[in-house]
Amino acid sequence: MSKKVLFVATVVKGHINAFHLPYLKKLKEEGWETHVCAKNDFDIGEDCRIPYCDRYFDIPFERSPFSSNNLSAYRQLKEIIDKNNYQLVHCHTPVGGALTRLAAREARNRGTKIIYTAHGYHFYKGASAMMWTVYYPVEKWLASYTDCQILINEDDYHISVNRHFKAERIELIPGVGVDLKRFSRPDFILKDQLRTKHGFNKDDFIMICVGELSESKNQSMLIDVMGHLKESIPNIKLLLVGRGNKAREFEEKVQNMNLQEQVQFMGYRNDVHELMALSDIAVSTSRREGLPVNVMEAMAVNLPVVVTNSRGNKDLVQHMKNGLVVELDHDKAFSEAVLKLYRSPEMRERFSIENAKMIKNYSVEEMVNKVCSIYHDYAGSGWISEEGLDESTVY
Repeated sequence: MSKKVLFVATVVKGHINAFHLPYLKKLKEEGWETHVCAKNDFDIGEDCRIPYCDRYFDIPFERSPFSSNNLSAYRQLKEIIDKNNYQLVHCHTPVGGALTRLAAREARNRGTKIIYTAHGYHFYKGASAMMWTVYYPVEKWLASYTDCQILINEDDYHISVNRHFKAERIELIPGVGVDLKRFSRPDFILKDQLRTKHGFNKDDFIMICVGELSESKNQSMLIDVMGHLKESIPNIKLLLVGRGNKAREFEEKVQNMNLQEQVQFMGYRNDVHELMALSDIAVSTSRREGLPVNVMEAMAVNLPVVVTNSRGNKDLVQHMKNGLVVELDHDKAFSEAVLKLYRSPEMRERFSIENAKMIKNYSVEEMVNKVCSIYHDYAGSGWISEEGLDESTVY
């Protein structure tokens, strides 16, 4: 009899397909039956397809924990979990993770193992009192309904351990990994070809920032940085890759600052690996991260990076070793860091070489092996047969 695993996240395109296909693929190769619960967030006309998924359930999750739609999502999720006798349930994202652990309490008593990956707590050093008031007590309470809690950065891991979260097992696994076959350093010929393909000049100094256009990702600070740099680096370009609820506001700010020639809004892209490869440096001004995939992808392309000193960023970037780290909201200091890299090809190359070494620890294969080792630890315990409870079930 095949073993069943359920993956749960708030959305399909923005999470399951973005981060978890290598894990589903590995489980399929090992003979697991794979199910997914998530909201269909594909655009109209796009096919909501999940590779390596045997069965998909479209669940009306909403990101806001206060949305009434989440009550319906909880009911549907509980029915699915109770009917399907999963051996493992791996949940992600704050809302998806919370509703899953509540919905799976009875199944867990029957032997189903619940794994939760926190892709960045909403409470952290510097977070608002509201975030600590709303999210912290919920996460600490739900940890008691969790067999294994996976944290992807040092700050979150220490919160869970030092504040005595009651998950049976707490693991630090650094992110979801990056595909080192897709993201790799181009030679000079390929870089020039890519610039020609995408309409850039060979002598442009190109910075790239990949991520949702949002308050959290803080691209407004990068626009201020471009205002400081456009005179010092006349050929500078900033590529903002992604969509988000701040897109219109950021576009208006660029127009008001007369930066249309310097800042390009690229939207959602399937060719991020090419845009990374044609760039000179990668930047992140995030206020908080889990463990930023965009920074890992930049490291895989061996780009030097400039980032803010925020959770997640500082796990990957060591100041003056593989990049430059600047305090949050210090746009002038960030500008000076970019200018320093622009003026020093030797520093850029030194950071590039170091990133080539460091990124090997974050390959998707390495992360899949780490997570699958947890699956294997649970694969032989508490299994529920199609006929009912097995002999190892304990009341």
